[in-house]
Amino acid sequence: MKTLKFKKIDAFTTGASSGNPAGYILLENEDILTENQMLQIAGQLSGFVNEVGFVKQTGDEFNLKFYSSECEVAFCGHATIAIMYDLLASRKELFNKSEIFINVAAGKLSVFNHIQKDDAVYIMAPEPEFLQCPVNISHVSDALGIRSSEIDDSFPLNLINAGLQTLIVGIRSLDQCLKISPDQEKLKRFCLNNKIDIILVSTKQTHTAHSRYRNRVFAPKYGYLEDPATGSGNAAFANYLCSLNLWQGDFVVEQGPDRANPNFIKLKKHIKNNKERILFGGTATIRVDGNFFLQN
Repeated sequence: MKTLKFKKIDAFTTGASSGNPAGYILLENEDILTENQMLQIAGQLSGFVNEVGFVKQTGDEFNLKFYSSECEVAFCGHATIAIMYDLLASRKELFNKSEIFINVAAGKLSVFNHIQKDDAVYIMAPEPEFLQCPVNISHVSDALGIRSSEIDDSFPLNLINAGLQTLIVGIRSLDQCLKISPDQEKLKRFCLNNKIDIILVSTKQTHTAHSRYRNRVFAPKYGYLEDPATGSGNAAFANYLCSLNLWQGDFVVEQGPDRANPNFIKLKKHIKNNKERILFGGTATIRVDGNFFLQN
C-alpha cells in the first residue's frame, strides 16, 4: 500500500463563498504514479472533489497534472489556485517570492503571489487559441434546454481554448441564466460530438454590485454537470472580451447557480514578453489535510 499526502482545498473562497473543492496530492521523490493510478484516485474521490491535482517539484518549478473521474483534464484552474495558494502560504522558502513557475500540459505558466497584498494568488492562463465555432444558436439552445430567444446575440458564440476548449454563450438576463438546468447526458453528447470541453454561459446582469458579469460553467464531459468556480473558463471569457474590445479594466466575475451566494473570480491583464496575458486569481481554504492510501 502506498501512502500519499492528500489535501482537500476549496478554491475561490471569498467571504461567504463556498468555493470549488479540489483534491491535491503532493508527490515526493519516491512517489511514482501511472496515469491509470491517477485516474483511479480521481474516480475514488468522485463526489468529494471534481478534480484531483498531482504535484511534483522539479528544482524551483512545479509540475501539475489533473484528473477527473472520467479522464485527464488538460488544465484545471481552480485546482491550480488551490495548490499554489497552499504551497506559497505554507512554505517559508516560497512565501516571499513574487513569481514562481508551473508546468502543465499547455506549457510553462507564471504564478504571482499576492497573498500578503490581497490574500490571493494569480495564475497566468495559457495563451488563448481562437477556434472555429462548430455550432449555432439553435444547436446550443437545444443542448442547454432553453429557448433560442434567451441567447444574447450581441455576444457572438465563440470557442476559445485558454486551457480548455470553452464555448462562450451570452444569456439575456440573470433570471434566464440562473434557471438553466440542462440534461447532463444530452449536454455531454453535445460537447463530445463538437469537441467542446466546457460551456460558459454569461449575462451582464449581476446580483452583486462589484461584479461585472454572472457566469455559469457546465462540464459534463468530466463526469459532473456544473463547475461552481472556474479558472480556465473565465480566462477564456476574459480573452473573449478582449477580442471584442469589451475589456474595461480588471474586474470580478460572480459564478454559480445560487443568486445570492455566488463564487468570485478575479481577472486581470498582465504584460509578459510584450504580450498581453490574462490572469485569474483568488484565495483558497484547506478543508482536509491527511493521507490517501493507494492499494498497490
